[in-house]
Amino acid sequence: MAQRPPRPARFALTALAGAALALTAAAAPAAARAHGAALPAGGTITPIASTVPANGDVNPYGMAVVPASTGALYQGDVLISNFNAASNLQGTGTTIVQVSPGGQVSTFAQIDAAHLPGACPGGIGLTTGLVALRSGWVIVGSLPTSDGTAATAKAGCLLVLDSHGTVRETLSGYGVNGPWDMTALDFGSFADLFVTNVLNGTVAANGATVNAGTVLRLGLSIPYDQAPQLVADTVIGSGFGEHTDPAALVVGPTGVGLGADGTLYVADSVGNRIAAISNASSRATSAGTGRTVTSGGALNTPLGLAVAPGGDILTVNAGNGFLVATTPYGTQAQSVQLDSSGSPAGAGALFGLAPVSNGDVYFVDDATNTLNLLH
Repeated sequence: MAQRPPRPARFALTALAGAALALTAAAAPAAARAHGAALPAGGTITPIASTVPANGDVNPYGMAVVPASTGALYQGDVLISNFNAASNLQGTGTTIVQVSPGGQVSTFAQIDAAHLPGACPGGIGLTTGLVALRSGWVIVGSLPTSDGTAATAKAGCLLVLDSHGTVRETLSGYGVNGPWDMTALDFGSFADLFVTNVLNGTVAANGATVNAGTVLRLGLSIPYDQAPQLVADTVIGSGFGEHTDPAALVVGPTGVGLGADGTLYVADSVGNRIAAISNASSRATSAGTGRTVTSGGALNTPLGLAVAPGGDILTVNAGNGFLVATTPYGTQAQSVQLDSSGSPAGAGALFGLAPVSNGDVYFVDDATNTLNLLH
């Protein structure tokens, strides 16, 4: 790894109060726990850092662990996108912060809607859709508003940033319409992006549920030392429920994670289930809303989703602040409450999460604007 230069003094952090918060795992059969090794046995939460940068952006949404050191990116650091500006209006956040495992924080990017290299309908409001590729490119979704309400939400785009945080291109159209979350299959010189979209007829429905949410696969060619080029676009999932919501802006298909067998798992928030789209990287047609892996039970409006190293599916609930581990066979093996603040307890606090190879799980907490570690 390249040697890390000193961080600017204004981003120096002290240890946060309550550095270790104990939590209790929900009861689960011993056999289920033996398989569901996705959640750490210690069950301890340690706050790593505040996610609020110098400009005051709040509402941390997306997360990506940097896979390789290049430019201003350091392997093992966590990138976090902010959805709200300091005004706390949704769909107005413009920053991506970079946090080291030790709690050093810097602003990786502050994006100016007035100085973009291409179209991004509506401007900038960074979503949970955030990936970091081995080639050093960082891609983030934008679902912007002008006043924090769904009535002004626009289609947005995907923003492609280089390893120094400069936006080099935008990807709009091709079915990108309110990109809400994203994951990637990264081959180095080529990558598939899997993007959920939540604005297909949603605003016009004025709060009613419409079954028009989509999952796109966007193929990128990544030439050496050049910006990625979009070479293919395919709708691989469609018909997901979506609706506007005063508290969440939009509720629709959110988190996505790719299993080792090529199955794409989708957090179907409106359906309160985890869906599976088979052959996600090769299929040429839509799988509709996919196969239901699990529904109900410990799920309570699942939002963020990631696949743990062992293959279990991790989701975080918008309704009650719980993290749920589900086997690929549909058994809800474990659950732990990561946030119990507010009323109802934990509601609206959890978005992005990222499991790491040692079994720990990074997650962002919107209620405290922090990056945390479950270990």
